[in-house]
Amino acid sequence: MTKIKICGITNMEDAMAAVKLGADALGFVFYKKSKRYIKPAKASEITKLLPPFVKKIGVFTNEDHGVIRDITGEVKLDLLQIHGDETPEYCGRLESPYIKAFRLKYETTLPEIKEYSTDYILFDTYSKDEYGGTGHAFDWNILKDKPFENKHVILSGGLNPGNVGEAVSLLNPYAVDVSSGVEEYPGKKDIEKINKFIEAVKNGN
Repeated sequence: MTKIKICGITNMEDAMAAVKLGADALGFVFYKKSKRYIKPAKASEITKLLPPFVKKIGVFTNEDHGVIRDITGEVKLDLLQIHGDETPEYCGRLESPYIKAFRLKYETTLPEIKEYSTDYILFDTYSKDEYGGTGHAFDWNILKDKPFENKHVILSGGLNPGNVGEAVSLLNPYAVDVSSGVEEYPGKKDIEKINKFIEAVKNGN
């Protein structure tokens, strides 16, 4: 069964609704330029109340290792999502398990994946202006029938209740990651869209 991450959580109401509806993981964006940025102290208030089996994932973009370490401890993160231009060497110095995000423009982006020492890779849509949350999908066929050396593939980028079932059926990813596709506006989730998204994932498996 494909796992579901609801990203860009900024408030307690959305977090608890997503968990109640069946989300496996919640994402908290600590990139200050993001429309969905959340202060670590506020994220900590939310994570303290989450059930133990819901993963708490912190999204970082080109951030200092010390800042990541401090936020990870404060928020009690289970996993990091490294979502910028970070090199394999940079990621090798991380002190927590991580997901490495790759923003796809075309198929030649794929070979560098093997250089990262993580079991989790995320594919998002490339944008010259934003590091994720664009609401635009890429061509999923880029990933079809590609070997990823036993890495867990997480699909992101432009997913919504209307297309996620097709994406799951086509690629059978380890997980799907959604943010803008289940929002009323950046930083505020639409609970009915979350419900429809989760139902579509289950139906696509």
